Amino acid sequence: MALPYKNQSASKKEQIADMFNNISHRYDLLNHVLSMGIDKLWRKKAIRLLSQKKVESLLDIATGTGDFALASMRLNPKKVIGVDISDGMLNVGRSKIKQKGLSHVISFENGDSEKLRFGNNSFDAITVGFGVRNFEHLEDGLSEMLRVLKPGGRVAILEFTKPRKFPVKQLYKFYFKHVLPKIGKMVSKDSSAYTYLPESVYEFPDNEKFIDILKKLGYQKAQMYTLSFGIAGIYLAEKIET
Repeated sequence: MALPYKNQSASKKEQIADMFNNISHRYDLLNHVLSMGIDKLWRKKAIRLLSQKKVESLLDIATGTGDFALASMRLNPKKVIGVDISDGMLNVGRSKIKQKGLSHVISFENGDSEKLRFGNNSFDAITVGFGVRNFEHLEDGLSEMLRVLKPGGRVAILEFTKPRKFPVKQLYKFYFKHVLPKIGKMVSKDSSAYTYLPESVYEFPDNEKFIDILKKLGYQKAQMYTLSFGIAGIYLAEKIET
């Protein structure tokens, strides 16, 4: 898969940051339009799954403009920290949080998911929305998440998947490869970002393969909830209590 941005000598992490910096001003509009608003329902379901346990502290990895962090307010947490490598996306998120008067609960910072600054066992829950497939080293990022998660804590990972049944499989592939890149380029003026998206989804080890990775790294009770006929999925897992 071709990396998403122009400087092919840069690392995947650097190119991803450049890409999202470039589209950050239109990201929310495109995200909701291209998904027809379904992504909001997906986040709500993920938060409902986390609500089965008390969540006072939550870490939102690849927070982007903060949609998952905002959705987590349904859990009534005391502290939410959103981490992302794109300053452009974070700045949009900070404006949204300020407008909603939630700066006392939610904070954002530039950070690398593979080298989190937090101590062991720091958070009751961790969320990731459409971000794990962008990790430069997938298992390193997932291991860091497990490290900072408290024993008994849960992680909810929302990610695109590849539908397997007719006709959703065929319609999805056509939309992702032909429609989405054209709309994305027209609105964001970035031709690479929405070409990279379908490529990254089709190369990502989803469904049972991703669950196997979680189990291998030490996550417990790993399971997947299929969304919208297999268009996306929520992976829910826990850290074993000691």
